Amino acid sequence: MSILIDTDTSVLVQGITGRIGSFHTREMLAYGTKVVGGVTPGKGGTRCEGLPVFDTMKTAVRETGATASIVFVPPPFAADSIMEAADAGIRTCIAITDGIPAQDMIRVKRYMRRYRKDERMRLIGPNCAGVISPGMSLVGIMPEHIYREGPVGIVGRSGTLGYEAAAQLTELGIGVSTSVGIGGDPINGSSFQDILELFEADRETAAVLMIGEIGGPQEAEAAAYIRDHMSKPVVAYIAGLTAPKGRRMGHAGAIISAFGESANEKVEILRAAGVLIAPSPARLGTAMAEALGTLVERTGT
Repeated sequence: MSILIDTDTSVLVQGITGRIGSFHTREMLAYGTKVVGGVTPGKGGTRCEGLPVFDTMKTAVRETGATASIVFVPPPFAADSIMEAADAGIRTCIAITDGIPAQDMIRVKRYMRRYRKDERMRLIGPNCAGVISPGMSLVGIMPEHIYREGPVGIVGRSGTLGYEAAAQLTELGIGVSTSVGIGGDPINGSSFQDILELFEADRETAAVLMIGEIGGPQEAEAAAYIRDHMSKPVVAYIAGLTAPKGRRMGHAGAIISAFGESANEKVEILRAAGVLIAPSPARLGTAMAEALGTLVERTGT
């Protein structure tokens, strides 16, 4: 099984005619993702990568029956594109765009609250790598060749550390059920807890690898959920052990501003909740293997 996407998920690409959008559309199609069209205002009626292009999301959803979208729209217009997806009835929207102003994302969050919770679109990102369910579907920008099918769920704020985790797991013969990049911005659509809930409910996800970083309360909130509700082992790595307080490190949300937001504090909170902590990014795979009880001694280790 998988979470969020599978072989039946039909996808629209918002910003399909741009250089980045068209490139990743080709990559997703090559992987077997069910991409059914794209949206670029003013270019409706044309085709891109062999797919129909529409002026609006409502028209695209009506004509294609799409249930998911991926956003490659430039930052000044990305928030409007996300809200347009919600208004069109999209169930899962994955926003890749980096650099969306925080004020715009506050507007998006408020807009989505007008929908009942059971009808509300699930937003992944922005500033994220997307989602991949190996062997089923890729709705994102991950290098798909490093992923193999298996029982481990990955959720992280850092896309590149998510890739590193997948590569290490593959080297150890451990596969991935779904990998989700929630994004590194201070205001995002889905939190660690949101994704952990989905992994906990997925019968074929046996364990979860969580990759966090400094800044924000999401890792502490996830620790409380893990302690009280998770029945599956969770391994975590927190980036930024040497980061100074008050200085942004990499992601827009990676800045320590309050107690519980430093890497050391997050590590202690997670460890107290029963989470196995990977001591370095080089140990993501072996820490998960230890949690699964499948680590086999290898020559030279």
